[in-house]
Amino acid sequence: MVQQIQIAAATPGAAERVKLGPTDITISPLGIGTWSWGDTLFWQYGQSHTEADVQQAFQAAMRAGINFYDTAEIYGSHRSETLLGACVRASGQPVVVATKFMPFPWRLGKGNLLKALRLSLDRLGLASVDLYQVHQPLPPIQPEVWMAGMADAVEAGLVRAVGVSNYSAAWMRRSYAALAQRGLPLAANQVEYSLLQRAPEHNGVLQACRATGATLIAYSPLAMGILTGKYTPEHRPGGLRGMRYNAGYLARVQPLIALLRETGAKHGKNPAQIALNWVICKGAVPIPGAKNARQAEENAGALGWRLTDTEVAALDDMSERVTAKG
Repeated sequence: MVQQIQIAAATPGAAERVKLGPTDITISPLGIGTWSWGDTLFWQYGQSHTEADVQQAFQAAMRAGINFYDTAEIYGSHRSETLLGACVRASGQPVVVATKFMPFPWRLGKGNLLKALRLSLDRLGLASVDLYQVHQPLPPIQPEVWMAGMADAVEAGLVRAVGVSNYSAAWMRRSYAALAQRGLPLAANQVEYSLLQRAPEHNGVLQACRATGATLIAYSPLAMGILTGKYTPEHRPGGLRGMRYNAGYLARVQPLIALLRETGAKHGKNPAQIALNWVICKGAVPIPGAKNARQAEENAGALGWRLTDTEVAALDDMSERVTAKG
């Protein structure tokens, strides 16, 4: 049972907001991703964190002025949407909620999108969602089909803004064109983007976001915790993350971690806050996870200041060097 959440006054400077693509929705320059809320496979929900921890993470983020929260129907087998919705409703505060539709192979038309959306809204306990995203491309269903469903959802008052996730620049532009025919903008493309994953800079996605006005929402901006500096070749993350980031990989990225620490010392920040601020400086909106209040508070420490151009360039150079070795 989710307890009534009391949100204290936001901290000074917490009202900083950016536009979500070419819409009238304004969000904090950093959001919270809720993949770990309810997920046992990657994030060991129920062992490393509990429902109470999630509630406290939400409270801490709200106190820090973070108003943007991203979930998906598949996170934690629907549990993430349920947890987030309970927190939002209990808070009584304005919150920008994003969720996602997964185009499974058996979902063959736009009617399936609307059906899935209504189920997500039931779990969230909301009448509408601020941002609804197609979770990933899954041919043979083409992007125009899903954008038609999205447009129908907007016209029905169930969705305020339309986004995509893991879309290439080409599919993103096709989605943009399809929505434009219905008089709607493409608000965002959510892709993996961090100092250890800079593909959006090279595959045209970041450029397409700038050309269309869509916001690039950066998931895994801390590379599943690697950029916090708490993992080493001798101390690897658990679960499936440990398979993705093996000891050899962790050894290669230590020079980048060292530079994050060095840069952080100049600003009174930790490595994670430097890594998140780097994403913000790139013009994207990072959505790091937060399993508890401490992590939410640390995420918020990336707001209200900026790395210098020289520092961003140095981090760029180091990240290219360590990832080139992989």
